[in-house]
Amino acid sequence: MSAPARRVSARLAAIAPSATLVVDARAKELKAAGRPVIGFGAGEPDFSTPDYIVEAAVAAAKDPKNHRYSPAAGLPELREAIAAKTLRDSGVAIDVAQVLVTNGGKQAVYNTFAALLDPQDEVLVPSPYWTTYPEAIRLAGGVAVDVFAGPEAGYKVSVEQLEAAVTERTKALLFVSPSNPTGAVYSPEETEAVGRWALDRGLWVITDEIYEHLTYDGMPFTSILKAVPELAEQAVILNGVAKTYAMTGWRVGWMAGPLDVIKAATNLQSHATSNVSNVSQRAALAAVAGPLDAVDEMKVAFDRRRRAMVEAMNAVPGFHCPTPQGAFYAYVDVREALGRTYRGGVTPTTSAELATFILDEAEVAVVPGEAFGPSGYLRLSYALGDDDLAEGVERIRALLSK
Repeated sequence: MSAPARRVSARLAAIAPSATLVVDARAKELKAAGRPVIGFGAGEPDFSTPDYIVEAAVAAAKDPKNHRYSPAAGLPELREAIAAKTLRDSGVAIDVAQVLVTNGGKQAVYNTFAALLDPQDEVLVPSPYWTTYPEAIRLAGGVAVDVFAGPEAGYKVSVEQLEAAVTERTKALLFVSPSNPTGAVYSPEETEAVGRWALDRGLWVITDEIYEHLTYDGMPFTSILKAVPELAEQAVILNGVAKTYAMTGWRVGWMAGPLDVIKAATNLQSHATSNVSNVSQRAALAAVAGPLDAVDEMKVAFDRRRRAMVEAMNAVPGFHCPTPQGAFYAYVDVREALGRTYRGGVTPTTSAELATFILDEAEVAVVPGEAFGPSGYLRLSYALGDDDLAEGVERIRALLSK
């Protein structure tokens, strides 16, 4: 008798679900069941999308021209606005033809790797990394090569580490600053050093700049393409409106890069999803062409919560929380908290077990380090209300201080 046919492809069966979304879904499920769960899992601002953006979407929904297909690469006026915004915010000049509007930042990530990678091509992925990056690389046929930098290095990899990880199969470097999950921000000098190394090595650079406007303590955002303009023909910028304008649910991102890569990715998208919702595109146009007042207001709140989070996490026995300089995450080193016995005789030996214990006993959802690289860490988003943040971190402290 022949073996049963595989029902799900090996390619998709090997892909892990988004750990951050799993944690967020579990927290919402428990809330719906009446439990007072506080969620630090999702990377989502707790602010509403600014009114002028919503109003642009309402007007767009009423306009019949938005009820039809539009170019797969995006509305021409939005692509023009993205090119202008990239010059304004990143200091990088690009042509409108170098922009592809995508269904959120995740599609930009996948499109880019699909356009660049052949089977077994390697991508250097600084770790801790956002959970989607390695899965998108694998889906595109590539191999993600982790390069880990811990809290002692500020969660930032060095040129020496990158050089040690290069093989004959290395094709690209992923560069993310500010970082999800750590909040690390590379200085202008560090950014240039990494960029020069990639240029000398002849590697592609995929740079995710979606947290560009969220830096603190006077740390500037530096686009690697501004630091090393010579990378223009071997780099792709990833970005979107989700974080800057509190538009996670609108699903508008983009990629910008050399014409041949953008053309290939546009061809892929034309078969996969076609154009992004025109109503969402019109909202994104209002966002990127408009002022940055809304993000400046959010940033004040994020900065306040950031400082409160760091102070509170460092008060928990066995927790060590470096001060993040960007994004809205704290990445806590909990290695000293592992192996201890807590309430009910529970002795977590991994950060995944510790996260489960915290959810079950304190009703607080956090994401374990296993989602982003090695065990021994927890990611907590401080993109939630001040009262929930204070209550959540106090529950963790009370649980783990006994």
